[in-house]
Amino acid sequence: MDPKIDIDKVALSARDVSWDWSGLPMHYFDESPFATHFANGMNMLLPEGEIFFVDIFRRALPFVVDETVREDVIGFIGQEATHSSAHQSLVDHFQNTGLDMEPFVSDVRELFHKMLGDRDLTGRRAHAWLIERVAVVAAIEHFTSYLGDFALNATAWDDALSPRVLDLFRWHLAEEVEHRHVAFDLFTHLDGNYFHRVRAWMLAAPTLALMWGRGTRHLMAVDPELANEQRAIRFRDFRRTWRKGLLPSPFSLTKMFFQYFRPGYHPSQYGSTTQAVGYLATSPAARAAL
Repeated sequence: MDPKIDIDKVALSARDVSWDWSGLPMHYFDESPFATHFANGMNMLLPEGEIFFVDIFRRALPFVVDETVREDVIGFIGQEATHSSAHQSLVDHFQNTGLDMEPFVSDVRELFHKMLGDRDLTGRRAHAWLIERVAVVAAIEHFTSYLGDFALNATAWDDALSPRVLDLFRWHLAEEVEHRHVAFDLFTHLDGNYFHRVRAWMLAAPTLALMWGRGTRHLMAVDPELANEQRAIRFRDFRRTWRKGLLPSPFSLTKMFFQYFRPGYHPSQYGSTTQAVGYLATSPAARAAL
């Protein structure tokens, strides 16, 4: 296939992947506590976040009348459930080896299940709250698909990440690119209101950034391998990490943030399904699951 020609969509299905984390070093990302715990900040958000996505999309499914959207949502649900369990395995590994993630994970659980959970609503108000949460998922998926595109092209990851974690991240983020259209298409199908879309992004983006930062600080504070003077997070650590190509640059993140405000925005306008499917065909864990 000509690499310049991208596949628009593929049939979505969950891949029964697993990893053995025994022997994984505490600082698996560039041998850097900051880079590792920045990555772990997202690891701690994902299991509960993905469960929330699955629950909301299952609730929305009865309202879907377009068969193509329905099939995509069902595939999305399967993939997101697998993402949750895969990242939970890594969280459990570190929890069991002395890195206490549970206090922050508890805060994440409260965010998704209390602040964004069910309310005592009925009728139109209950449906409106469901649509609001679908919009939040679509907004977060804008970021995860952006991160997926970054991960598939981050050649600096090849030598900086432990091979098992590299495969976990790239497998997950390739699937984010593969299904990047689904949440936005579901929101558009059920509502599509521009104001609702922007409002959800303005809620989701700063909340995600705040929680990710809090998670990183928490892990630096409880890392059993760090001395007290090594626990501070310094701007130069972040700058060094993005200059190495291990994290997106502030310019790239800012551009991504404003993309979602474009009236004609659609996730299919960036990222490559061909590239994502290509990685998934070679992922060690995905191949082992065949």
